[in-house]
Amino acid sequence: MERFITETFLLNTESARRLYFEYAQNEPIIDYHCHLSPREVAEDRRFENMTQIWLGGDHYKWRALRAAGVDERYITGNASDWEKFERWAEIVPLTIRNPLFHWTALELNRPFGINDRFLNKSTAESIWRECNSKLAEPAFSARGIMKQMKVELVCTTDDPIDSLEYHKQIAADNASGAFTIRVLPTFRPDKVFPRSCETPDGVVSYLQYVAKLEQASDVAITSFAALRAAFAKRHAYFHESGGRLSDCGFELFEWTKPSNGANPEEAFGRVLKGETISHAESVALSSILLSDLGRLNAQKGWTSQLHIGAMRNNATRVFNALGADAGCDSMVDGAYGKPLSAYFDDLDQDGALPRTIVYNLNPSSNYLLASLVANFNDGAIPGKMQYGAGWWFLDQKNGMEEQLETLSNMGLLSLFVGMLTDSRSFLSYTRHEYFRRILCNLLGGEMESGLLPNDFDWIGGMVKRICYGNAKQYFRF
Repeated sequence: MERFITETFLLNTESARRLYFEYAQNEPIIDYHCHLSPREVAEDRRFENMTQIWLGGDHYKWRALRAAGVDERYITGNASDWEKFERWAEIVPLTIRNPLFHWTALELNRPFGINDRFLNKSTAESIWRECNSKLAEPAFSARGIMKQMKVELVCTTDDPIDSLEYHKQIAADNASGAFTIRVLPTFRPDKVFPRSCETPDGVVSYLQYVAKLEQASDVAITSFAALRAAFAKRHAYFHESGGRLSDCGFELFEWTKPSNGANPEEAFGRVLKGETISHAESVALSSILLSDLGRLNAQKGWTSQLHIGAMRNNATRVFNALGADAGCDSMVDGAYGKPLSAYFDDLDQDGALPRTIVYNLNPSSNYLLASLVANFNDGAIPGKMQYGAGWWFLDQKNGMEEQLETLSNMGLLSLFVGMLTDSRSFLSYTRHEYFRRILCNLLGGEMESGLLPNDFDWIGGMVKRICYGNAKQYFRF
């Protein structure tokens, strides 16, 4: 087979190639949002085979396997690692034009160096042996792969009740010089918000979480005021442990400014008694905590991240068998622009709006978000309000291009903080390469068509900043 991933992959003009090779390719990676396991980094996990590092936990691949008619035994079941890899190899040719097709080729190319053949049934065994042999080498451990991919800093996604013990272990290795890549926690307080308390089962699970939050914070949560105190205490703990970002996920963003007649203590008191609350009460309580989070972030110089638009756990059958993050999530539709604007405005009026990145999952919201966030730039922080990178279903070629076009039209592309992996896999750093090639192809093409100046110092400098420099300056790690 002719090589598929060549040096000029996605680079359709000479200007695009020059931008990539001279300005983008060798920039370090700041992966400011991912779902890597800090434990696996701290312990420098060695993966026994490709299934462990590549297929375990990858719900993108799981969706494709199910769509191809593969039995669950070979996806998340008790089949052997080889059998699971073999089934994946058999269906890879069916992923033509799905982003998995490009990602598979890119991830085999780097770091494994396999670009002379594509993964399919006939090549599965040779690729399995070759990759597994490399995984046995020190350079292919968790830390080894991060070093190969020129990663400088990673932000994981962590619950407020997390002890952050593995982050502390990594920080100690950083201090001693044993490991130079920084791994910082991100405060993800979704479970603190009483969104589930509209149903009896939701109240039960929420109170179980509150008990864990009590233990982690050493605060007796006997009131809503105590919940807010515990919330702030854990935020401070994350800050002491190196955290500089928060992240919240929403199906549709809801927020309301508490009215004079609202009584959050009464509503939360009923939750503590095991009673359900109304949707309006759930939104009111969550809104207070969201406002607390914005103010805490602003005080400490953090960045807020808001991920909006995921309709999760659609297939009850799969959720009951496997739980969340099993490949049964999708985009949601619906309006949320006004409450999001009101939330930003409330913080902004008090001088308490932090640096903020907002991501949408439904592309119909592209121009809504890009135009909305720009309302709240304050002239003090360049690029303070960011329209975030293509997320989840949109972190593919078309989604990235549309995000870049939207940001260019509604804001300042030159101040964009660039790509992230949003991944649980150590092999996903090629998402940065994919993005960089797409960015250079877009700009290089416009240089050659006369839409941009033919000035490589100027345009190339912008490319370098989008790939690395803007993130380094913006987050102030």
